[in-house]
Amino acid sequence: MKEQNYQNHSRYVTGYHFVTSAAWLALLIGSIVNLVHSARENLYSASLIVLATLILGSLFWYARSFALRAQDKAIRAEENFRHFILTGKPLPAGLRMGQIIALRFASDAEYPELTQKALDEKLKGSEIKKAIRQWRPDYHRA
Repeated sequence: MKEQNYQNHSRYVTGYHFVTSAAWLALLIGSIVNLVHSARENLYSASLIVLATLILGSLFWYARSFALRAQDKAIRAEENFRHFILTGKPLPAGLRMGQIIALRFASDAEYPELTQKALDEKLKGSEIKKAIRQWRPDYHRA
């Protein structure tokens, strides 16, 4: 597997992020066009197609959202435990979730120092990732 770093750590699943989202968008546009151009006797069924499309879009959005929320919770627990192992203290309460997610890529050697810097300077996730000198890859994300 290719070595992970700041430039290539984002993960896109082609079938989900590109194919399914493009197909859903085409379905939405098509269903709205169908509704606008439908005859009076077909208005009910055309409306139901638009509603079904919106429901599918909601499922598409929430399926990803719920998976990411569960992953974030696991990352918070893992990083809190990791911080405790390295420093003997839990993660500082002032860290935001985006900071914790970014810190998971830092090596053990730079983790405590970078954690404190992120807290003190209120660094954004992207700034934390750019500050990492020795990248710790994560190949098991949702």
